[in-house]
Amino acid sequence: MEFDHVGVATDDAAALANLFDDLLDAPVAHEETFDGMRVVFLELDGGGYFELLEPREGGAIADYLDREGPGIHHVALATDDAAAALDHARDLGIDLVDEEPRPGAWGHDVAFLHPRSTGGVLVEFVEH
Repeated sequence: MEFDHVGVATDDAAALANLFDDLLDAPVAHEETFDGMRVVFLELDGGGYFELLEPREGGAIADYLDREGPGIHHVALATDDAAAALDHARDLGIDLVDEEPRPGAWGHDVAFLHPRSTGGVLVEFVEH
């Protein structure tokens, strides 16, 4: 597996995208509304993305912002087989958020591991 992106919860994706573009020269690579969120991917030099997550209605990101405030929400790793990655995590006794991959942003299949089993980090597997 390799690094794919870091998800950042924010109340204002446009302002944060402008800041990161100015600061890091990280232009918008993809943008969509998905699952009640505005999702903006900023491309980083050398590979990988910042994924900005702005809630448009209630949901997991709105709840996260209410509870934790803006900041890093998850770390995503690219895999060729998200189902096999989940099986491996399950075999290791890791608690899963998703029992099987599901549709995610940008048309990718995704699956999450529960942070209580991964040192407090919400880990996402992304299958392109």
